[in-house]
Amino acid sequence: MSENKTVRKQGLIRRLTNPKYIMVFATIAIFLIIYAFGAIVYGEKGFTTLRTFVNMFIDNAYYGISAVGMTMVLITGGIDLSVASIASLTGMFIAYGSTILGIHPLLCILFSLVVGVGLGLLQGATIHYLNVPPFIATLTGNFLARGVCSLISRESIDISHPMIDALAKWKIYFMRPENGEWVKIKPIAFINFNLILFIVMIIIGTIILQKTRFGRNIYAIGGNEQSAKLMGLPVGRTKVLVYGFNGLCSVLAGVAYALYVKSGWNLSLQGGELEVITCAVIGGTLLTGGVGYMIGTLFGVLLKSVIPALITFNGNLLSWWGKIATGLLLLLFICIQRAVVSYTGRKKA
Repeated sequence: MSENKTVRKQGLIRRLTNPKYIMVFATIAIFLIIYAFGAIVYGEKGFTTLRTFVNMFIDNAYYGISAVGMTMVLITGGIDLSVASIASLTGMFIAYGSTILGIHPLLCILFSLVVGVGLGLLQGATIHYLNVPPFIATLTGNFLARGVCSLISRESIDISHPMIDALAKWKIYFMRPENGEWVKIKPIAFINFNLILFIVMIIIGTIILQKTRFGRNIYAIGGNEQSAKLMGLPVGRTKVLVYGFNGLCSVLAGVAYALYVKSGWNLSLQGGELEVITCAVIGGTLLTGGVGYMIGTLFGVLLKSVIPALITFNGNLLSWWGKIATGLLLLLFICIQRAVVSYTGRKKA
């Protein structure tokens, strides 16, 4: 009996120290530490309320949606710098099409999907078949999408359409029983369309990576692309489809952002690609490829969101402290990644 307990204990220790999972555990642990600090210091101000916690998701849902696709790209060992520009272009298509041209927003979204996914597939094909580095290929896509935004309009365009208004205002309120009736929780906590879309994309990304052959191919390519080729895996097709899926996530992020601000602007989400990459990296996805999980990306978004929340509750700090803290977190996780990679290399040797 004691031997079985020892074996189970050793198995648990091996899983906890497995380099594939240690980054995700680090993300969750750091988030819990920072959240506990906020709860102790600002708990009386409402930091621990359900509304505050849900708002961390809502305010960064569009980054999280895009981070789902970016996680897959990083696992393959690539990178995509065009995600924010494609999201901005989507907002411009919706704003200009519905407000200026009088086209139904649904048609504008469908057109954006064609453009965004098509650009992602083109970038993936350029990277694999023409051997263009991902940084250069996607930087070109970034300039292309941002340039088209400026050609459409250099002014902010408000989005005013019943469909957009309905989606932006749609909410599901948290309820609780009181005197035999269900009433809204106070302060009012709710989830909106953007948050649901984010959670749905996390679930879809998890299923793709963990339950499909396509997902196993993604990990194999990121682990060692040459070995994947020798095993006969469809490396080219997989990489192209990964960038196409990332284009899809970028378009959906653009739709979520358009619902969030109800406008389109050619300079919106500038630098957003770095925010998306940060969410994935501090969520435990290795920049060298081969390792990454959607649950880590989910907590990466939360970890990136909790810092601005602490600054807001403090009330005396400038918002730029959030950027500084996020940068330090990113540096910390890059150092942890290097340590994990070095440890794994020594273990194999």
